[in-house]
Amino acid sequence: MGTLSYTATVSLDGYAADASGDFDWSAPSGEVFEFHVDRMAAVSTEVLGRNTYLLMRYWESPPEDDSWSTAEHEFARRWRDIEHVVASSTLTRADLASDRVRLVPELGLTDLEKIVADAAGEVEIFGPTTASAAIRAGMVRDFRFFVVPRVVGGGLRALPDDARLDLHLVEHRIFGNGTAYLRYRPR
Repeated sequence: MGTLSYTATVSLDGYAADASGDFDWSAPSGEVFEFHVDRMAAVSTEVLGRNTYLLMRYWESPPEDDSWSTAEHEFARRWRDIEHVVASSTLTRADLASDRVRLVPELGLTDLEKIVADAAGEVEIFGPTTASAAIRAGMVRDFRFFVVPRVVGGGLRALPDDARLDLHLVEHRIFGNGTAYLRYRPR
C-alpha cells in the first residue's frame, strides 16, 4: 500500500500560477531541480490533471542534441519509469505519450483510494485542481511545498480556499536562490 503526497511550487502568497495562468516564475534553479530528482526516487505513481500532464510530457523524449544536463536526463528516466494517472474528461488515449499512462475521465476519491492502495510506493498528486478533493477529504499524508520568494498577487491557489489543515513541519531546507522547501504532515 502506498501513501498519498501533494507537491506544489508556490509563490510567497500561496499561488501555483498567477492570474494569467503563468508559472514561469516558479522554474527551479539547478540546485532545486537536483533536489526534485532525488525525491522522485520514492515516487511510484504520479496523479496529474490534463494541464499538468501536457506540460510534463516534455520529459517523455530526450532531445536529439546534448542540451539536457545529467540531472535532466536522470529526472526524465525516473519520470518515464513511474506510473502516470491522468484525470481528464477531454483527453483521449491518442493524446497520451505511452502505454504507461492511465486515463481516468472522472477521478473520484474512491478511485484515488484504490490507486494509493495498489501502489508500491508514494503516490504524488501534482497540480492543485486535481489535489483539492483529496486535500479536503484528509487523504493527503505528506505536503511538500517549494516556496519561491515571489509575490504574484492572485491566480490559482496551491491549496483550496476552504481547506482547514493542522500540519506539523517534518523537514525544511533553504536553497541558494531563496526557495524554501517545507514538508508537512497532518497532526
